Amino acid sequence: MEKLTIDDHQFLERLNLSHIESIFNAIDQNRKFLREWLPFVDFTHKKGDTDRFVRSILEKQSSKRDEVYVIWYKYEFAGLIGFKDIDRINDKIEIGYWLIEKLTGKGIATAAVRKMVNLAFRNMEMNRVQIRCGIGNVKSSAIPRRLGFSLEGIERNGERHNHTYIDLEVFSLLKSEWAETLF
Repeated sequence: MEKLTIDDHQFLERLNLSHIESIFNAIDQNRKFLREWLPFVDFTHKKGDTDRFVRSILEKQSSKRDEVYVIWYKYEFAGLIGFKDIDRINDKIEIGYWLIEKLTGKGIATAAVRKMVNLAFRNMEMNRVQIRCGIGNVKSSAIPRRLGFSLEGIERNGERHNHTYIDLEVFSLLKSEWAETLF
């Protein structure tokens, strides 16, 4: 699906080459805010870096490609969300997301994650959805908590960040749990 409507103000659009400039500008203008939790920010210095990132996703064989969407809020670029580490053998998937600073705290990421969870369980027939958040990233970890995910534990040294490693909280939601909620 190229476009996923969330509500009157928000939709997701499948990543394409036309998004490169919006993504780079968002990273560049929110560099200090994003750098705290997103290691790729320090490797994104020019539009060409974002171009390579987008092409690396789009050029992969569709069965091995991460599914990435741009989050639009009132037709303004808000961030990215996507499925990564898609494991079709074990029917499990991970969701990653980020927003620009001025659009945090409005429920945008929560609504986008909810949409992706529904897509994973309804359309992709997944059994498990996982979200990993850096310990201390309270705003990010509030999203899976709000949506009924279970905290499974800590992935020690789970992500390399600023020449060191950070621990990650690992959250999951199973299809059987999702079916019992009002998603």
